[in-house]
Amino acid sequence: MAQGTTSTTGRTSRRRLLRLTGGALALGALAVGATGCRNDAQDTTGGGTGSGGTGKDKGKGTDSGTGGKGSGGTDAAGAPKPLWTKSVSAETYGNNDELVAVAGVVIASGAPLDALDGKTGRPRWTLKNGATPGAPLLIGDDTLYLASSAYDGTVSGHDPATGKETWRGRLGKEYRQPRPVAVDDKQVYVIAEILEADGSSHTNVIAALDSGTGRVAWKEQRDLGTEQTGVHTAVRDRFLVYTDLKKNLTVRDTATGRQVWTHKTTSTNYGVFALHGDLVIVPQGRVLQAFALADGAEKWSLKTDEFATFKEPTVLGDTLYIADSNRTLRSVDPRTGKENWRSEDLSEKGAQPPRQFLEAGGTLYGATDLDEGGGIHAFDPKTGTLRWTFNDKSGDFHAWLMATDGTHVFALHGTKLHALPA
Repeated sequence: MAQGTTSTTGRTSRRRLLRLTGGALALGALAVGATGCRNDAQDTTGGGTGSGGTGKDKGKGTDSGTGGKGSGGTDAAGAPKPLWTKSVSAETYGNNDELVAVAGVVIASGAPLDALDGKTGRPRWTLKNGATPGAPLLIGDDTLYLASSAYDGTVSGHDPATGKETWRGRLGKEYRQPRPVAVDDKQVYVIAEILEADGSSHTNVIAALDSGTGRVAWKEQRDLGTEQTGVHTAVRDRFLVYTDLKKNLTVRDTATGRQVWTHKTTSTNYGVFALHGDLVIVPQGRVLQAFALADGAEKWSLKTDEFATFKEPTVLGDTLYIADSNRTLRSVDPRTGKENWRSEDLSEKGAQPPRQFLEAGGTLYGATDLDEGGGIHAFDPKTGTLRWTFNDKSGDFHAWLMATDGTHVFALHGTKLHALPA
């Protein structure tokens, strides 16, 4: 994972229910439980908006109707038809780091943890115990870091091309459920519960493990009342940045673990923030604020229109993209907070605003939380014009997730994984 890439460990039931729109959906979420809906009856290859497909599943991971070679073309609304579609053992809670594309494979968080060939969708490798629910899939230094399913104070690293374990970090048996939350070129950062003599836990620790030896570089106990879950984390140069469910924005020194500064936030949209240069950029309701990483000083702020609130931001290169609840999409200079452009296309077309962005093949893609009017949007990155929307018509209540290898855009919706041409 490149420096500045973010990761999230989410609270499963709370995070999922927060992303639902009403009582009926919330009741449906409670009924299916923590592992989510399983719609494994069919795989289709024509799943763009307004389109259908053929080809029944012969088991998870099997090729859909086109044999993995791609159906080509577009649907009536202009969205591309998937090159392949698979049913996978995904257990996701709407965190951007639960789907990754690396080393020629695409991996969705779940148990078992399956890696599929990016070109064909065919299985490449499987880890039986898979990913710990809510823990991110972290990529750094050609290694996939996973929370240990053994809960023995260890964290494992794997070759993403083969799934073979290549590294193990040991925090210690006095700590429970250590989860990797960020990685840079020297260290893997984890958060874990501190075990009491009676086996209970009331506090947690944040620590750095040497990415070469696996040994503890430093560890710092967090304040009483903070929680292990619901922590969103990123690392940039000598700063480790994270938010939590207690509405804290905290920066630590990566060399020592010493707290540099902390701020109380009013709202952080599930804790998601963005980094650019020496700034951390945080959405807080109607306000988007940028703080200096070195000392927490506010550098700029941007407000939405009245009655609108900002969603999650993404910085791609030297541009920040962010939507709001009024379905306005903005391109912003992350250094100054000034808008490059503002697009009302989503509102005019009744489309859901995205909360995750990526660029591939000269197109800006956005993934939405809600399914009706949502899915994967494709925009002109120079103007914000909405080109098309892909939706698999499954009606699954899970948030859409995306990843790209530069050639494909992989779209995960519940347990359906689609490969779209970039």
